[in-house]
Amino acid sequence: MSDDQNPNEEEFPIQDDGNTTGDTIIKVNGMFKDWFLDYASYVILERAVPAIEDGFKPVQRRIMQSLKDLDDGRYNKVANIVGHTMQYHPHGDASIADAMVQIGQKDILIDTQGNWGNILTGDSAAASRYIEARLSKFALDVVYNPKVTPWQLSYDGRRKEPINLPVKFPMLLAQGAEGIAVGLSTKILPHNFNELIEASIKHLQGKKFTIYPDFPTGGIADTTNYNDGLRGGKVRVRAKIHQLDKNTLVITEIPFGTNTSSLIDSILKANDKGKIKIKKIDDNTSAEVEIQIHLPSGLSPDKTIDALYAFTACETSISPLGCVIEDNRPLFVGVSEMLRRSTDRTVELLKAELQIQLDELEEQWHFASLERIFIENRIYRDIEEEETWEGVIAAIDKGLQPHIKHLKRAITTDDIVRLTEIRIKRISKFDIDKAQQKIDSLEEQIAQIKNYLDNLIEYAINYFKRLLKDYGEGRERKTELKIFDDIEATKVVIRNTKLYVNKEEGFVGTALKKDEYVTDCSDIDDIIVFTEDGKMMVTKVDTKTFVGKNIIHVAVFKKKDKRTIYNMIYRDGAKGASYVKRFAVTGTIRDNEYDMTQGNKGSKVLYFTANPNGEAELVQVLLRQTGSIKKLKFDLDFADIIIKGRNSKGNIVSKYPIKRIELKEKGLSTLKPRKIWFDDTVQRLNLDARGEYLGEFRKDDRLLIINQSGKIKTVIPEVTLRFDDGMILLEKWKPKKPISAIYWEGEKELFYVKRFLVENEDKEEIFITEHPKSYLEIISTDYKPLVELEFYKPRGKDPKENQTVNLEEFIAIKGINAQGNQLTKEKVKQINLLEPLQFDEPEELPAEEIEVVDEENVKNNSENKNSESKDDDDPRDENGQIILNLD
Repeated sequence: MSDDQNPNEEEFPIQDDGNTTGDTIIKVNGMFKDWFLDYASYVILERAVPAIEDGFKPVQRRIMQSLKDLDDGRYNKVANIVGHTMQYHPHGDASIADAMVQIGQKDILIDTQGNWGNILTGDSAAASRYIEARLSKFALDVVYNPKVTPWQLSYDGRRKEPINLPVKFPMLLAQGAEGIAVGLSTKILPHNFNELIEASIKHLQGKKFTIYPDFPTGGIADTTNYNDGLRGGKVRVRAKIHQLDKNTLVITEIPFGTNTSSLIDSILKANDKGKIKIKKIDDNTSAEVEIQIHLPSGLSPDKTIDALYAFTACETSISPLGCVIEDNRPLFVGVSEMLRRSTDRTVELLKAELQIQLDELEEQWHFASLERIFIENRIYRDIEEEETWEGVIAAIDKGLQPHIKHLKRAITTDDIVRLTEIRIKRISKFDIDKAQQKIDSLEEQIAQIKNYLDNLIEYAINYFKRLLKDYGEGRERKTELKIFDDIEATKVVIRNTKLYVNKEEGFVGTALKKDEYVTDCSDIDDIIVFTEDGKMMVTKVDTKTFVGKNIIHVAVFKKKDKRTIYNMIYRDGAKGASYVKRFAVTGTIRDNEYDMTQGNKGSKVLYFTANPNGEAELVQVLLRQTGSIKKLKFDLDFADIIIKGRNSKGNIVSKYPIKRIELKEKGLSTLKPRKIWFDDTVQRLNLDARGEYLGEFRKDDRLLIINQSGKIKTVIPEVTLRFDDGMILLEKWKPKKPISAIYWEGEKELFYVKRFLVENEDKEEIFITEHPKSYLEIISTDYKPLVELEFYKPRGKDPKENQTVNLEEFIAIKGINAQGNQLTKEKVKQINLLEPLQFDEPEELPAEEIEVVDEENVKNNSENKNSESKDDDDPRDENGQIILNLD
């Protein structure tokens, strides 16, 4: 081993061919380093990552060149195309055929025939010997031009192949690309054909543009975090799901990257795990996706849709990564920059094509002018006396000189040689007028090409507009862009297991089936537990968990729940006073133990209730007979106790021992009604003041929903509700407030008016006739609505004046199934809803103003508060706490 060699480097003796003696020492790690870098570079540049110039990977470029080589307007067997491509591509036929099928399925460059597979179902294409292909008209228009194509020798040197094809369109963004190389990968999502052209035009006009993905499978996409397709971005894609009836959901579009088979498998797995609950699935997919999901009766379709998004492949997340090859190096770049570079390259290619066209036209003009001079001036006669070729050339050159001052370049020997090749027949039939017309036509074409070159940007814009006109039809956006709401899995998961508790021993879990049943729950739920010594803990559902002996309450925990209020009376220490408190638990650290008392040893909970709507009961407190105590029992109303944080000390109940506490009267909710808003952006209800305010809702209040199809229903407002795209009215339902509707009756072809009340709050009903031509024109929930009728002008008569109709006077309130009254017999041009007449609506009883105080804002220590004077009869101390004097 030499002195400079690393002792960790292995050496292997490599024998030579026998011409010399001895062994040759080669460092394996050096070989590995060089070979690995060569391999990595090859995979990156020649296999996995597309070039930014034309948007093709090498195999795709070679397929496109082979298609052009074989193009005669007719279909070719794919097997033949694959075989021809192997002259350019040094790899197997299977990889070429797979790459060609992927191009064909994108329906941009290849016109296909036969079974090319189905991206919706995941079915593969037929064997390459059974399917055929040819170039599409679009590909022939924008991909090829040998005159501006740079060429190189193929891998074996037998043929020439394009280094890059002169693609005059952002093909990379239209098709998308995905590849995994050594040490890097790329994932460029497909974009909409028409939107790319429009964005290119905007770029040329100096305007800003934004482009978003458009997937061939359709679906709904949230591109809020797209990040221009760069690393770190994310696109959420959802299937399109709608409700067919109360027990059936239908998936009509699927997320990109999935197919109906994988989607159904994910739904069945979620069902097997108990995350969702379904009866069966029918896959009716053919040309379009149709997956019917049948639900058990009584299951909420809205919650099931959310659960499908939360637990199955009905929602997927795609992380784009814009990586391309430029100058034989990987370049990480966003889709906007890709489009700018593609558009700028298109402009350069158009310029190069125009310049070549101009040169060819000028050459044609030059020779046409020479030909006319040669024949018109009979210069061909000057060569009759010449005996040598040089003499012929010189004679013609001499004869042309007096007539060539207007030419744009000097005459060359090649020009003169071409003149000598003109046949006698052509000279004898030469028409000077036709020759001049040809020259004039060429001059017009030259002027036009020069004008294009002088106004190159405008020419490029017109080029893109032509592409949009010729090829844009039928390429409208398939993927709907929407901002998604965040689905909380715990709110939509099916409660697939049962929770049990052993209160005495202090165990909770799903495996304690011999102990006391608590509630149904899911395996992703948290549970909240209170024990007799005043301890509280939140823990995850498990088979068996010890939380502390003498459990007094256990339930499924809802994070950030301000409406569940806990009422508690506890004794401070073994012989201390008793306190009362009301509090909410909005958030905790899982598996941490919290003390709801003051932490003194021997503290004990004497009374405890959990109230999901903040109910405040009335209890009777019975004291033990000790000393000179006179009043042994008294009532305590929890409605008098302010709701504070869970760490609050509470108000003193008595300094004497309590014998027992009895429930005297159940209480009503002391919380304010919930304020609910509707966010039109995500089409969901919320409690966070986002969107349109719908009102304050008590426990039994409902929402009124009316669709354009004439369907009406009332629902209990839950944040998991989903709304149809055809919804035209959403407001708080007032049972005694009439609904006025004007609709077109399809059979009688007249407008009808009806006013009605919702009679069955739990049933969805249709209040217009079911004739296919019937449609809803006007809907109003005002007490006294007014409408204005505009009429068509009768032929030969003066137009009838607009008519105002008070719908309250026009028709009385009838049943929801009544047809209504005919609005008018005249031919109505338009119906306008006017401002309603004034009506004093009866006021609702105001809710009691009691709020839940956030724990962070509660300060238990109030020693520094200034004391204020108060009446002797005021039952509150300086801290505002109720003191029940039991003496």
